[in-house]
Amino acid sequence: MQTCCNENNASLFLPVTATIVKTSAMTERDRYYEFRLPSGESNHQPGQFAELSLPGYGEAPFSISSSPTRQGSLEMVIRNVGRVTAALHTLKAGDTVGYRGPFGNGFPMDKLKGRDLLFIAGGIGLVPLRSAIQYALDRRCDYGKITILFGCTDTSQRLFKDEIPQWGQCADVQLLETVDRACVDWSGNTGVITTLFPKVKNSVVPSRTTALIVGPPVMYKFVILELKNLGFNDRDILVSLERNMKCGVGKCGHCQINNVYVCQEGPVFSLDAIKSLVEAL
Repeated sequence: MQTCCNENNASLFLPVTATIVKTSAMTERDRYYEFRLPSGESNHQPGQFAELSLPGYGEAPFSISSSPTRQGSLEMVIRNVGRVTAALHTLKAGDTVGYRGPFGNGFPMDKLKGRDLLFIAGGIGLVPLRSAIQYALDRRCDYGKITILFGCTDTSQRLFKDEIPQWGQCADVQLLETVDRACVDWSGNTGVITTLFPKVKNSVVPSRTTALIVGPPVMYKFVILELKNLGFNDRDILVSLERNMKCGVGKCGHCQINNVYVCQEGPVFSLDAIKSLVEAL
């Protein structure tokens, strides 16, 4: 399998300085960031991740949420869950962080040209999947029908609230959202994300569609079951695993599943490649 780095690629081991261009709150725990790298360009692929560091606090991996088709900066959404993320949440525009990456193998967008695409995102899983959605929309003529399914706990957890409706207005794009628990401000579908499948079963053709899935671990089991019931082949089901990744370069072993290092051989895998790994899903 392809790996993302080697011992001689010093740029992947030594951080550069990234400057925060813009930051804003998205939910109570999630914050949006736009970064500018010294080169002014982003060389990542959809689905890859990078390491951010702050002196005195440490380093942690985060998914890149913007498409490389949109140059000049890159975007991330960071959830406050610990020491490093809490420190990042105190930063403002003009502040700087250490940046290493990008790392891993993302979604194979070149190989998917000509295919229909079914994007399935649960909660904060929309963050890495957004990079692939933007990529497909920016190169719309390269792909067939696009279907986007997004589910979250409730309306307070919806991400990219202004951007998502615009996706549904693009040519030949079907967008469906759901929340587990409805509030008075919600008139859409209520239920877990698998309740959206009956709404798309007549419009998605498994033989010409690739499913790209990112979400909490519990979601994968049930979403994959729905896809299999529709007739999807394992090789046409792509999942992103973020299994306790730490160093990004296959040295610490935090993300290891048997002989597979998620940070190098993933985080994106086809179901066909990992179905024999008991701990993968």
